[in-house]
Amino acid sequence: MNEKEIGELRRRTRRDRSNMTSIYGCYVNAQKEIVSEFRQSVGMMPENEAEKYFALLKKTLSGGIGKNLIDISFRTAQVADSPEHRFLMDLRSSGLKDEQLRLELYQKIIDHVTFDDSYLILLGLDSYDVPFKSKDGDTQNDASSEVYTYIQCAVCPVKQTNAKLRYDTENKAFHDGAPEQIACAPELGFLFPAFDDRQTNIYGALFYTRSTKRIYEDIIDTLFHVTPPKPAAEQKTTFEALLTRTVGEECSMEVVQNVHGQICQCIEIHKESKVAEPLLINKEQVKQALTAAGVGEQKLAKFSVEYDEVFGTDALLHPKNIINNRRFEIKTPDVTINVNPQCADLIETRIIGGVKYILICADENVEVNGVNIHIHEE
Repeated sequence: MNEKEIGELRRRTRRDRSNMTSIYGCYVNAQKEIVSEFRQSVGMMPENEAEKYFALLKKTLSGGIGKNLIDISFRTAQVADSPEHRFLMDLRSSGLKDEQLRLELYQKIIDHVTFDDSYLILLGLDSYDVPFKSKDGDTQNDASSEVYTYIQCAVCPVKQTNAKLRYDTENKAFHDGAPEQIACAPELGFLFPAFDDRQTNIYGALFYTRSTKRIYEDIIDTLFHVTPPKPAAEQKTTFEALLTRTVGEECSMEVVQNVHGQICQCIEIHKESKVAEPLLINKEQVKQALTAAGVGEQKLAKFSVEYDEVFGTDALLHPKNIINNRRFEIKTPDVTINVNPQCADLIETRIIGGVKYILICADENVEVNGVNIHIHEE
């Protein structure tokens, strides 16, 4: 799914736009015991309460693609006949009304999710009459080309607030208030089936993780039975370690500048082209940057082999998962320097009198602790 498709569904996740008639919930304590299971009629909810439920579901459609939002792709054999895909299809076909199927989903999540506190599992099902969109981008709301029916699920930690003084309007005074259980933003969730090319795609799903450091592999395995990518934060550290290890003594400032610069350029070109599909890069593009920086054939071959080993054969990566396109960082044990990536060429390394230095061009507007300074020739 791309940003436009996800954005279209995000805009729908509101009481006044969604066709969701009920929200189902399961409250689980820290001992993995179901405290309660409930169904809330959307039409009967107070407006402010409904807004809070929809806000929690909407949160599972937020964040970066490839970072927080992970595309799930089922194999053809799974769609043809597999227990995991059949279960999701049956759950969707039932409109979430089958209690046994709901309990089975809850138990799958309970068995593979552990929080320090209690948590809430929310489920909703929406049917979207997808408006027809012409080639020039005009939307015709009265012409539906597709009815997209999908499940949304959010798993939200429940935190207990501390007892605080609360204002009693009747007595016009503050009194001790009891602790409250508050449903917080979801840590994980999913949408099934996928919404690709503004159509139903039963070969895909979208998984949400709030943390870029954790991807909940056990949940992805039990619900979808597919191998997930590494978490975004882990992809970055893995890529950095891969360059360090394979390029070795040839890994100079110029090499890293070139790799970072070329990937940043790919991101910028993709942004300017306004292509809807997410940008992905492969190892050949990284190798081209290494080659341009003068890395030898032996090192390139080693990089190629180890890339396949750590990421998967010819894996495609989201570029923002492996570099920070907003910052070029130089770090020593005592000093950290952050530079605008467009100005990374202002930095160089040099050995002067046998001592290694990092040099930064500082011809104008130099500030130290907010104070403009002048650099004088000795």
